[in-house]
Amino acid sequence: MRRAIELAARGLGSTSPNPVVGCVVLDREGRTVGEGWHQRAGGPHAEVHALAEAGADAAGGTAVVTLEPCNHTGRTGPCAQALIEAGVARVVYAVPDPSPGAQGGARTLAAAGVDVEGGLLADEAAAGNVAWLTSVLHGRPYVTWKYAATLDGRTAAADGSSRWITSPESRADVHRLRAESDAVLVGSGTARADDPHLAVRKVPGAVQPLRVVVDTDAAVVRQGARVLDDAAPTLVAVADDAETTALQAALRTAQGTAQLVRLPRAGDGAPGLDLRALLGALHERGVRSVLVEGGATLAGAFVAAGLVDRVVGYLAPVLLGAGPQALGDAGISTLAQALRLTVNDTVRLGPDLRITAVCGAPRAAPAGGRPAQSDHLEQSEES
Repeated sequence: MRRAIELAARGLGSTSPNPVVGCVVLDREGRTVGEGWHQRAGGPHAEVHALAEAGADAAGGTAVVTLEPCNHTGRTGPCAQALIEAGVARVVYAVPDPSPGAQGGARTLAAAGVDVEGGLLADEAAAGNVAWLTSVLHGRPYVTWKYAATLDGRTAAADGSSRWITSPESRADVHRLRAESDAVLVGSGTARADDPHLAVRKVPGAVQPLRVVVDTDAAVVRQGARVLDDAAPTLVAVADDAETTALQAALRTAQGTAQLVRLPRAGDGAPGLDLRALLGALHERGVRSVLVEGGATLAGAFVAAGLVDRVVGYLAPVLLGAGPQALGDAGISTLAQALRLTVNDTVRLGPDLRITAVCGAPRAAPAGGRPAQSDHLEQSEES
């Protein structure tokens, strides 16, 4: 199963809006005879790849898969039926499928006489599929806030200079994060200050994420902006009452695919857009994971709305003492209101430290049940 989880991770960034899935097929003697993972949306599922590699050796053997085999026909056929037709005698899966249209594969397999067991390494497998599970359970994308800062939390010096606080190793890792995300999002402050590009560079085979700029008053994105080139698609989100004549003219002359979406403003006199409406609009476009890269005001708004699921911080061994902070006003006035995270990964990248912490994530339920719902489910220097 751990091997299947490793295989599933190879599909990160290329299977949306579908889940990442890995499968290992063992023969009657318990020897690995087939491996596969879901490589792209609309393509064969993990089980199909693994069964094709196993061939006749799958008969009487065991299929180990990270997600309950699907039970429906979409762009591909049902994996439960493929396993039955291959003569597999036993199926072990990690996470039950909570999606209404695809669940029930375990029952179909059992009714055909296949020995079925669920729940093996369920939490590990769910962690690898957290974006898709969040979308199914909460109807919105999984949100990661990424920032790069000094040890004293500054994203730039007092004069605004920020290149480069972190190392080349950290900046390369940011492109890996982008490649694993369906959308990369910045606010108008970052767009104005940095003119960011937001595309993935130097990650072989990467599927370019949707570049999203929150330009509430349609006052920042103009002709010639780097996000309007043909490197990746772009979406500019504006308030539903914004004057967009100049913006629409820029979009018409864009080299690549660029679109505008109108959304309601944030309520209660708060600045910016309604972030839940923004995530809903992205979800409707098939976005299952969002990487928020900047800036501090936008990140603070996401935290205040309880919409940050994961934080990835790149900390450089540098002190500035003054300058912009990584996080803006998040509506937290006392220590009792602090959002406390769980650190689940620390990695050295050159001289820097990457810290990953989560605010809670969908956890897998025992086989046959639904995963429990979770409480939540910079100015970018790598622009």
